[in-house]
Amino acid sequence: MGREKAAKEALNLLRGRLCDPTFVFKPLSDSPESNYSKLKFIISSSVTDACNNSILLLGPRGSGKIAVLELVLKDLLLEYPDMISVIRLSGLLHSDDNCAFKEIARQLCVEHDLLFSKMASFDDNSQFMIAMLRECGLAHKTIIFVLDEFDLFAQGKQRVLYSLLDAMQSITSQAVVIGVSCRLDADQLLEKRVRSRFSHRKLMFLPPSKEDLQRLLGHILSLPLDSTLPRDYAVEFNAKLQNMLADEKFKQTIYTYMNSDATVNHLLRFLFRAVSYMDLGSGFLALENFKTALPNIQRQPKLECITDCSILELYILVCMKRLEVKEQNLYNFNSVMTEYKSIHDTFQTSDYYARNVCLRAFEHLQQRELICFTDNRGHNQSVEFRPVKLLISSYELQQGLKSYRSCPVILLKLMDREA
Repeated sequence: MGREKAAKEALNLLRGRLCDPTFVFKPLSDSPESNYSKLKFIISSSVTDACNNSILLLGPRGSGKIAVLELVLKDLLLEYPDMISVIRLSGLLHSDDNCAFKEIARQLCVEHDLLFSKMASFDDNSQFMIAMLRECGLAHKTIIFVLDEFDLFAQGKQRVLYSLLDAMQSITSQAVVIGVSCRLDADQLLEKRVRSRFSHRKLMFLPPSKEDLQRLLGHILSLPLDSTLPRDYAVEFNAKLQNMLADEKFKQTIYTYMNSDATVNHLLRFLFRAVSYMDLGSGFLALENFKTALPNIQRQPKLECITDCSILELYILVCMKRLEVKEQNLYNFNSVMTEYKSIHDTFQTSDYYARNVCLRAFEHLQQRELICFTDNRGHNQSVEFRPVKLLISSYELQQGLKSYRSCPVILLKLMDREA
């Protein structure tokens, strides 16, 4: 097999992996402390011990909640093929009570080869669900309810959640309710009657650590030695890859990208673009592939806004960042002006403007959504006294200052000092 042909096959293999969540998240499931292991233990113990359970999977979009859940369900269906039934609902489609119960009834009918009636009423479908939970419990079969966009089910009267959790209070039922949401306060949205029936188990999906990130990159980008690819090519490819992964410049490129969004899904999009730049002539991944992909995929509109700001507006942004570093979480325009005067008095800068000019610059930043008010109740309150916060990270502000052509040196020094 020629080098270019082998490189094309390797490229297709890597692209396929990046589009397969099951493969991507497999190495993150090895540890007993991983969310995969914890979730699998909870569900499998519910199946083997014939008990009811409920759990929330919480984390930002793209953090792998659904991918890990699907990995767990796939493994459990292989281990207990006749003891598990999975019902899937989405808050985007089934948050209406009648629609949700109809979909539950439909999926239960399909799962157990029963006739489904489209004309069945809300009460009929509700009673059918309760009866099926009882029958499955007596048959030692666990029904797993997956509620994606869980927070949307928590809106309104929450009749679906209440009916489902209330039915699970019966000793004959055997079910697991798994809520998936990107809202970290999803359980706080529940009514008291629903919350009292929920087990309050939560799994948080956090961005991968630097160690997990390195392991993940090696897992995704390494070529298998037992494939149709030439073995000597795969060995050489993996050796060059390991050298690149250990390179500090490569690590800095990856960390720079992850600073804007640390989710695994975000990383996969970046890797797909970088892999696509692989030189088929040499047949190997190189640092230049990732550097080329970085500006092409990393869009930072906040940085563009910062480069269009005035010098005074930059001072205000830096002052607000300094207040946050000092842990003054509640501050307003007056606090910012005090910090602004402190910088001027300390460094005797020539960039000092009147209060009314600063107020107009402050309002302009709010209009451009670089800052915002933290409450919606102060519409009748003067702008100077309303608490505000930054809508940009330290990294975005620092990069924006570095990209600004005539940025005062003092601002760069202040941001470097805070960093």
